[in-house]
Amino acid sequence: MSPLCVNISAQRGASVTSIMFFVIALAVALKLFVAIVPAQIGDYQLSKILSAQLAEANNSKQTAKQFTERVNKQLAINANYEAKAEELFVFTNKKPGQLAIKKQYSKTNKFFGNIDIVTRFEGDITPKGQTE
Repeated sequence: MSPLCVNISAQRGASVTSIMFFVIALAVALKLFVAIVPAQIGDYQLSKILSAQLAEANNSKQTAKQFTERVNKQLAINANYEAKAEELFVFTNKKPGQLAIKKQYSKTNKFFGNIDIVTRFEGDITPKGQTE
């Protein structure tokens, strides 16, 4: 039997098509990872900031307006948030010393061409050191 007459069922390995599909799937997964993970990390950091600021504001019996100004100053110091505090959360209780907030905002990241990934973040923020 000559080497040119090879049984097709005896061949092993991946075809060019399957390798291309794998490369494309890997590229899409990597692009999704790069678009989603930074938003999740930013949300975690924002939640920590809001929790700490809420605890300080409640301990010093600040008003809702003072708390909002305080958060805006902190966000300006961190310099990685384009949004203002008013766009990131809503008050569920505005009594001084008993302030309570719920974060509500979305983050848009470019995916491919004119396709965007919109991640929405919602949740109650508890003052640092306090458990629900």
